[in-house]
Amino acid sequence: MGGVLIGFAIIGVVIATGYVVGRIDLLGASGHQVLSRLVFFVLTPCLLFSTISQADVHVLFSRLLVVSALASLVAAVISVVVLRFVFKRGTAETTIGTMGGAYVNANNIGLPVATYVLGSATFVAPVLLYQLLVLTPVVLAVMDTVTNRGSSLGRTIARPFTNPLLIGSALGVVVAVTGLEIPAAVMEPFALVGGAAVPVVLLSFGMSLHGSKPFQAGHGRADIAVAVVLKLVVMPVTAWLLGAFVFDFDRDELFVAVVLAGLPSAQNVFNYAQRYRTGVVVARDTVLATTILSVPVLVLVAALLA
Repeated sequence: MGGVLIGFAIIGVVIATGYVVGRIDLLGASGHQVLSRLVFFVLTPCLLFSTISQADVHVLFSRLLVVSALASLVAAVISVVVLRFVFKRGTAETTIGTMGGAYVNANNIGLPVATYVLGSATFVAPVLLYQLLVLTPVVLAVMDTVTNRGSSLGRTIARPFTNPLLIGSALGVVVAVTGLEIPAAVMEPFALVGGAAVPVVLLSFGMSLHGSKPFQAGHGRADIAVAVVLKLVVMPVTAWLLGAFVFDFDRDELFVAVVLAGLPSAQNVFNYAQRYRTGVVVARDTVLATTILSVPVLVLVAALLA
């Protein structure tokens, strides 16, 4: 239980540092946007490649992967129905909102929580695999299509496959599955550059909080509420039901599955919103709300299942 608090304390300090950087205008008015582009095109692809390429294939393709994917899918379907057909949101807004409710923070929160609470960082590998190789391509394809109208069909189809995040993830899977041995001297630059992704994303997120008031009326409060409930209630409950009654997980497996499903929304949701200039406020406030509220949720899960 203490590991949950330690992981969140580390992240909170970095976000607060980013807020101070924004407050004193150290990087200028567009500083967080520049950092966001750096993360999207350089830092995160390197992190994904170095992380996935060294993951255990048996851990990657386990029952935990199936439960995590199904829990995310349930939340995503509910989100699309509510946002698209009840709230009448556009496709781009629905996509960003759905990510907020179904895309977990497996990197900068999942990794420390897995390390301090679950005992091994490798537990987040299946979630990373599903999100990066299934969810991310779908999201990027939709966002590229709806935000670049007028492009040819060929470019629309090809654009997601030229995305640096997908390329980094796919190459990592190829290396992991084939068992290709890459010299340490070749891998080290990827690990070094990728290591900057998490802190830079958190700094950029903290900078974006300066000069803004979260959860203001008229700024997608209903969308944020839907995402928060899906992320912190529906997903962990679904993972528990599937693990306990469908896949017959033992106590340890069940604890891991529910903790991973109860992680907050990923900073990548905010990163993608910035990249495509859609739903930025909703993404920012969803990430902020789920990050804060996931602390008591995960503490409760640890108390009940650990």
